[in-house]
Amino acid sequence: MPQRDKADKVRAQGGVRVTDAQPNIHRRRLGLALKGLRTAAGLTLKEAAEQLALSGESALSRIEHGRQRVQPTAVLGYFEVYGLRDQERRNYLMYLAKQAASGKQSNLFEEYRTAIRDPFADYLQLEELASRSETFASIVPGLLQTEAYARAVVQGSRKWQTGREIDNFIRLRMARQAVLTRETPMHLWCVLDESAVRRQVGGPEVMREQLRYLLDVCEAQPSITLQILPFDRGSHAAMDGGFHLLHFPAGPPVVVVEPMTTTLFLEEDSDIGRYETCFNHLRSEALDGEASLGFIHDAIKEQD
Repeated sequence: MPQRDKADKVRAQGGVRVTDAQPNIHRRRLGLALKGLRTAAGLTLKEAAEQLALSGESALSRIEHGRQRVQPTAVLGYFEVYGLRDQERRNYLMYLAKQAASGKQSNLFEEYRTAIRDPFADYLQLEELASRSETFASIVPGLLQTEAYARAVVQGSRKWQTGREIDNFIRLRMARQAVLTRETPMHLWCVLDESAVRRQVGGPEVMREQLRYLLDVCEAQPSITLQILPFDRGSHAAMDGGFHLLHFPAGPPVVVVEPMTTTLFLEEDSDIGRYETCFNHLRSEALDGEASLGFIHDAIKEQD
């Protein structure tokens, strides 16, 4: 069978829709949650697959790794086999199963699909669903950037080759900021390394505009908390780089790390715990909110 035909093959099996598709973020989260339930129930892959009436342990393994779709109605069978009685947890997993089965992309991805790569589509969808983001960054994060600052960052990254690609991506970045002003805004708690204030991204005029915008947006939107981590604090818990810790109305958070060539989604409890601890250290070491705004105000005066 040709490889493409094999990859597109779909068949019904025990309430499972079998595909060779790459896992998206919701299938990965669902698979990880189901694996946790199986482990807590003390069942091996083989034992669980038999009780779930799957064709074998490889089918269950694909589900747990997010490579195989599960119909939401079939998730009820997992609850019974794994002995899950907690209704709140059941509701969350059913919600996750519906998200995983829909295949729906972020609205922003649909609108700007020519400007972004698929791994970032997963991040957009998580960002639109998140109720809170805890962020550490050494540049002003996209949700708080002015258009001129964003353009300087994007151009400096050398990731986009044409002016049209740059324009499209900047429009997307500006559109993302709607999560901060929607009816139920995302709560953003951002710890900025002092380098984000000092580095002359786009030149002095662009930086003055960006720093004034930070003051304005923090004053206008109580759902935003901004802290500065000064250089004189020395080494800190996030010396390895920036991250986003995204929280949701239901279920565990997700850590998003962005190395140069990819985007990493960390969903294991141990990883989440480390980043939660890391962020707690960062905000305890950083200036408080009022002192941070004063720090930014002084930085503006230094540039005038």
